[in-house]
Amino acid sequence: MSTLISIEGLGKLYPKAGEPSLKEVSFNIHQGERFGIFGPNGAGKTTLISILCQIIPATEGQVRYFIKDREVSFSDIKQHIGFVPQDLALYEGLTAFQNVEYFGALFNMSAFQVRERAAHLFGLLGLSQVANKPVKTFSGGMKRRLNLIVGVMHEPGILFLDEPTVGVDIQSRTAILEFLNTLNESGTSIVYTSHHLDEAERFCDRIAVIDRGRVIALDEIGPLLREHAAADLTHLLIKLTGKEFRDHV
Repeated sequence: MSTLISIEGLGKLYPKAGEPSLKEVSFNIHQGERFGIFGPNGAGKTTLISILCQIIPATEGQVRYFIKDREVSFSDIKQHIGFVPQDLALYEGLTAFQNVEYFGALFNMSAFQVRERAAHLFGLLGLSQVANKPVKTFSGGMKRRLNLIVGVMHEPGILFLDEPTVGVDIQSRTAILEFLNTLNESGTSIVYTSHHLDEAERFCDRIAVIDRGRVIALDEIGPLLREHAAADLTHLLIKLTGKEFRDHV
């Protein structure tokens, strides 16, 4: 498969932090794949995705981007990137449609393009009947689905997702995953992290396991499970990262 993103010797040390959040991270993400990044709390997953999206700078190493095997600058590819953060990126005082209008304008979409795209996405993700209602009245699942719509309004070729189904009911999770599969089948490459490991095992083609800022495993899920004699992705992560709690401050 063609390389989409090449990550070489990536490191990140935040100011006043005692230890780097990322250390010598190197791997490639391929065009068209569903790539998962997993690990305990504080492993460096969100930091890595934020660097790949150029939201924060790396301390060392480099990230290279490719379109059809030709290296391009981030400025050339940024219009093709979508990012759905774990924290909701929505204006709760605005309606759902006003939110997509705002984010569509950021990508220079015309009013006609916004209306057409919004109608399509609202229909797919069950928000057509509430398009003109304030987001502050929405349930958690509705907000998550709108958060996803905002991230894909401009039809990105690469979509980064940080915990896209956290805190939602099974119906919203199912709708979101079905939508992501449809996007991928139409050519969108997806980079994804989640604590829902059962969903990740069904969704991802290939994964990287990160612990304490380092990549400690990288492969398709099946070969990794066989290599480590793990029954599923949950058991694999426990085997690789241990049972120690990681949510202390």
